[in-house]
Amino acid sequence: MIESEIKQFEQLYALIIEYLVTYSFQVIGALFILLLGIWLAQKVSKFIFRLMQKQNIDITLSTFISNVIKVLFITMVVVISLGKLGISVTPFVAAIGAASLGAGLALQGMLSNYGAGLAIIATRPFKVGDTIQVNSVCGQVKSIELGVTILCNEDNVEITIPNKHIVGEILHNSFAYSLISGEVGIAYNNSPDVAIDTISTTLNQIENIAQEPKIQVGIEAFADSSILISYRYWVPTTTLVSTKLKVNLAIFEALKNKNIEIPFPQRVITINKE
Repeated sequence: MIESEIKQFEQLYALIIEYLVTYSFQVIGALFILLLGIWLAQKVSKFIFRLMQKQNIDITLSTFISNVIKVLFITMVVVISLGKLGISVTPFVAAIGAASLGAGLALQGMLSNYGAGLAIIATRPFKVGDTIQVNSVCGQVKSIELGVTILCNEDNVEITIPNKHIVGEILHNSFAYSLISGEVGIAYNNSPDVAIDTISTTLNQIENIAQEPKIQVGIEAFADSSILISYRYWVPTTTLVSTKLKVNLAIFEALKNKNIEIPFPQRVITINKE
């Protein structure tokens, strides 16, 4: 029994020695190619990333392209190393192709979001900090990722939009500012010119209101009980709500100080006595 185990061990030892003698140079060569390829892949990836950053290309796109190049380079090196060992890679390529097809069908929606994200990063229709409106959703761009774009509205609520719902849609971009419009009614016995000047002066004194585009104030309409004075101004999206509330109070107080009446709805009833 012991002699049989010794013989088996000797045969295994002889087989290992024979394999090392026969294929040692192939194994060493394959390992050398693999290690050298990984090192070169990292160097090439970093070089591509730095080159794209010098050209002021978006960092997300730069990172994605450099990582793709790194993966492709390493894959090529692994194929060469396996060929050096005498291992046919044809079955592996076929299996990877079939798996990629199935994964592509399963992840079709995700891949379309990634493709749309690359298109957004490459064409730059907007950037972080811009205020955009798309598909009835409005907010300030907080981050642009490969799969989604994250907005933040005036209520500080984050809105996540899949990128495929942005590309190809009608996009409104007001950059870092948002437009606010309002109106106030004054009595017909008050001067519209005085009201317009008062509102314009008040708006010009409010902090955060942009000077370009210019503030617009004028008569909007002649209502039943009042003359409607309309005003429009631009503010940073981050201060939209607070500025709007401050402006409304300031306009009310300014009109009151000028003795300009803000009438409530009225109806004149005439009674005919026969």
